[in-house]
Amino acid sequence: MPTTPHASSYYAASANDKVERPRLESSIETDVCIIGAGYTGLSSALHLLESGMKVVVLEAARIGWGASGRNGGQIVNSFSRDIDSIEKVVGKEQAKLFGQMAFEGGKIIRERIKKYNIDCDLKDGGVFAALNAKQMGHLEGQKKLWEQHGHLGHLEMLDKDAIGKVVNTELYVGGLLDKSGGHIHPLNLALGEARAVESLGGLIFEDSAVIKVDDGQNPVVHTALGQVNAKFVVVAGNAYLGKLLPELHAKSMPCGTQVIATEPLDDALAASLLPQDYCIEDCNYLLDYYRLSGDKRLLFGGGVVYGARDPADIKSLIMPKLLKTFPQLKDVKVDYAWTGNFLMTLSRLPQVGRIGDNIYYSQGCSGHGVTYTHLAGKLIAEMLNGQATRFDAFASLPHYPFPGGHALRVPFSALGAWYYTLRDRFGI
Repeated sequence: MPTTPHASSYYAASANDKVERPRLESSIETDVCIIGAGYTGLSSALHLLESGMKVVVLEAARIGWGASGRNGGQIVNSFSRDIDSIEKVVGKEQAKLFGQMAFEGGKIIRERIKKYNIDCDLKDGGVFAALNAKQMGHLEGQKKLWEQHGHLGHLEMLDKDAIGKVVNTELYVGGLLDKSGGHIHPLNLALGEARAVESLGGLIFEDSAVIKVDDGQNPVVHTALGQVNAKFVVVAGNAYLGKLLPELHAKSMPCGTQVIATEPLDDALAASLLPQDYCIEDCNYLLDYYRLSGDKRLLFGGGVVYGARDPADIKSLIMPKLLKTFPQLKDVKVDYAWTGNFLMTLSRLPQVGRIGDNIYYSQGCSGHGVTYTHLAGKLIAEMLNGQATRFDAFASLPHYPFPGGHALRVPFSALGAWYYTLRDRFGI
């Protein structure tokens, strides 16, 4: 039986690790069975193994096959809804706890890279770019908010002249530099974390899709050819979980985002576009994001396809955005184009909790997953080791079904996106 290949992305083509892990073809026992070998699953596995637990990870395709191996590769702090929005739901005191956690995911990534010697093209520095005065006002408020929650010494407001020294485009009126942000080769980060999991005795099985989970004091996780008997199960499938657990499927929606990678640019051209080699994302509701790869390609992504359909021509969707930003690249060749799915919730906040006795989950990063998923793995490990405070903070957040149920969640979401896109366009 052939193995499931990665998406035809730049990341897959430049992956450090081409090793294929075996399928699960027997019945085994472990302390924790994790469903999904993306960032949430791998982070959970590493933290659990470091605490002394036995761990098995089941992946339906390949390590990092989903969003963890296809995303924009940007280390962005906080959550898809910022701390002030969370405060309106949980109150000022509880919001302090979320504020403490909002900048932890990026620290975990850097700690993993250093501890396990992961080669993933880590670069420091990320910029939020404003296209109008309203967005600049939002960034000034964001800087103040983050500093109130202890994120000190990392943030710098950029005026029109200053952002022009960061990114060579006329689009922006200013921005906010987060020096603790940054960017990585996302698939190589996942593969490096997988090797770290295996170095600690964890087992990873690829092409081992889970078809059924039996709940109870000792849950059993079934694949087509084997099963795992565990004390605990961690569900980390996110946008690629499908309908395995209906409770999780009902309150979330997979969405697609598209990325292209140019041919390698010569050093002078690359340096002229992004002189400090920071990653950039704009402040629009449907935002554009871009950066340079380790071999000086421009990676440019943006847009959302609600319901996660694959567009017929990704390049035609993204190139106009790229050329609006960098018209000097009108003759550049595009070597790769791919799509990846993220899981959106109605509140835009992650969904965390427990099903039955011993099944735990985290999902729904809503496009803000690179840092949050690494935090989520730590929270899950804390929970399974008896420290529930931080896990329970996320688990207490309310979550709602999309209006109209599954049949109408795509058109309603698209209508909302159209409304906010118009607001972005007119700066209102």
